[in-house]
Amino acid sequence: MSDSKISHVTLVNTEDRKLGVESSIRALKFNLAKNQDVLIKPNFNTADLCPGSTHNDTLVALVEEVWKMGARSVSLGERSYSENRSVMEQKGIIPLMEKLDVKIIDFDGLDETDWVKVDAENSHWQDGFRVARPILESECLVCTCCLKTHQYGGVITMSLKNSVGVVPTSRHGYNCMTELHSSPHQRKLIAEINAPFKPALIVLDGIDAFVDGGPATGERARGNVFLASTDRVAIDAVGVAILKSLGSNDQIMNTNIFDQEQIARAVELGLGASSPSEIELISANEQSKEYCDRIVEILNNG
Repeated sequence: MSDSKISHVTLVNTEDRKLGVESSIRALKFNLAKNQDVLIKPNFNTADLCPGSTHNDTLVALVEEVWKMGARSVSLGERSYSENRSVMEQKGIIPLMEKLDVKIIDFDGLDETDWVKVDAENSHWQDGFRVARPILESECLVCTCCLKTHQYGGVITMSLKNSVGVVPTSRHGYNCMTELHSSPHQRKLIAEINAPFKPALIVLDGIDAFVDGGPATGERARGNVFLASTDRVAIDAVGVAILKSLGSNDQIMNTNIFDQEQIARAVELGLGASSPSEIELISANEQSKEYCDRIVEILNNG
């Protein structure tokens, strides 16, 4: 197999979010942001404490790192489960981003024409779906997600599931979320949302995890880990391996990682690594090596 088929995921064993962000990104050994207009997509589904939503310290560290890499501009774009501005106000995001010179793009404020129709031929969507124009037109999309299970049909909610925040809700005049939540193919639909765009970087904060329940609240565990990758499928596969290492619910523990429907459908769509053999998990420092080796073993065993 050629190296071009290998997806790299970096791993940092840490309880320090700033260190986790910096070390995981730098271990990838490339600069994705230099002279780019960067759009960051966090996980602000609700304002619940991390991993219910992106930790403010993680977001601040990510913004600072992107600026250090030479970004031309940095924006933050999101659509929450409830009214987006209210979620950001509850989390104290607005003054934080103003201080860091980050433009906030509230997807709730998008014009109807800025929810772009994706026909998604051969998908499980009945008549395609819509995606926020800033996501589709982003020069450099950076996504940050959490490590958690999903009790309402998603099973897992990490990188692939984080993309649900780029489609509109009924308050925007569209039925995408109604269809998603009522479909027997929910996990496949989640994967298919990811097909029209590709993040330049994904950073997963796994210091805190939900090993059952989720996405807003659930049974907590300490993962003490950060991951970074350019591959949404690979980072989710490694995330599931970490959940297995922490001891999770039956849907996680009794299902092969690449048989998880979100992951399996994403593989069919060619969105990332198709097996553990196409993932190289890289320890970002010597202190993380033992943790990394343990997760590699779980990943390879499925």
